[in-house]
Amino acid sequence: MGVRSISDRRLSLTKGAGALALALFCVLAIALMQRAGWLDGLNVGLMERAGAARDAAVGHSITIVMRLASAIGGTAGRIVLVLLVAGPLLWAGLRRSALWLLLVVIGGTLLNLALKQIFAAPRPDLLPHLDVVHTYSFPSGHSAGNMIFFGALAMLAGRRSGYWAASAMIALIGVSRVWLGVHWPSDVTAGWIEGLGWLALCGVWLPARRGQK
Repeated sequence: MGVRSISDRRLSLTKGAGALALALFCVLAIALMQRAGWLDGLNVGLMERAGAARDAAVGHSITIVMRLASAIGGTAGRIVLVLLVAGPLLWAGLRRSALWLLLVVIGGTLLNLALKQIFAAPRPDLLPHLDVVHTYSFPSGHSAGNMIFFGALAMLAGRRSGYWAASAMIALIGVSRVWLGVHWPSDVTAGWIEGLGWLALCGVWLPARRGQK
């Protein structure tokens, strides 16, 4: 039984590492296509539509929602959310779940920062920025970070409703970055893919899979 368990864990680790490698390959492919201009039509077209919607009658109200979503999904917002979740987990005696969540979020953040430095992509300047940004654009830190955070919460909950709620938040925050003019759609897509790959690897050590209820 022990040998079987070790074999299963190695297989899961291999699959998780393979998923992360595939995700990073896709991120690289998107970066190369973006630099070659192959995604200009899609990126510019979608951002121009966002700009037109911003100037529409309801644009101001939508912008308020988008600003709020972006603030919640920012680094400071995620830190607060992680602490708000980790606290009750520790209080309930679920130390491994709290530790897993913290390590997943921290590791994913460091991965995104490293990728940003590697690609060093400038921010889009097609629309006026409605958010203050100081880092590189690709891949989107908001998209990757919230895919990781809300995805990890859904994995810990293990319920379909949790996955639906996480998907809604991830999509809203990602779209908000395009609406605010600080990311190309391809930046957001790459961030989502990066986050999924990281979750696939970290899922190998998901506490619920090790017998913790």
